[in-house]
Amino acid sequence: MSRKTKTQDVINELFKLFVFRRIPDYIRSDNSPEFTAKEISSWLNRLGGKTLFIEKGSFWENGYIESFNGKMTDELLSREIFATLGEAKVLIEQWQRHYNQVCPCSTGKYQPPLPRLFHL
Repeated sequence: MSRKTKTQDVINELFKLFVFRRIPDYIRSDNSPEFTAKEISSWLNRLGGKTLFIEKGSFWENGYIESFNGKMTDELLSREIFATLGEAKVLIEQWQRHYNQVCPCSTGKYQPPLPRLFHL
């Protein structure tokens, strides 16, 4: 298991998302190296998408991810001590499944997120 996200890891995950959803017009992200890499931009351009970066230090421009990061920190990372990387992976995947499939949110009239995906 890796402790660092590589550009190819990002491309692989985006590819999986695009297969199940669609290729977006653009991807908004921060200026982290794995998203600013030329390979990401050229790969997205070949697919018809583009990158859009938030201004450095302007986290409010990406409120969705900031909200997600806060919830993940409050509900998981601040409550757990991971003995191994494997244990961290299992607990994070369990939390992610709960967050994506069970946890209701206000934007969906407090219905679990996953069922709404099938009614687009």
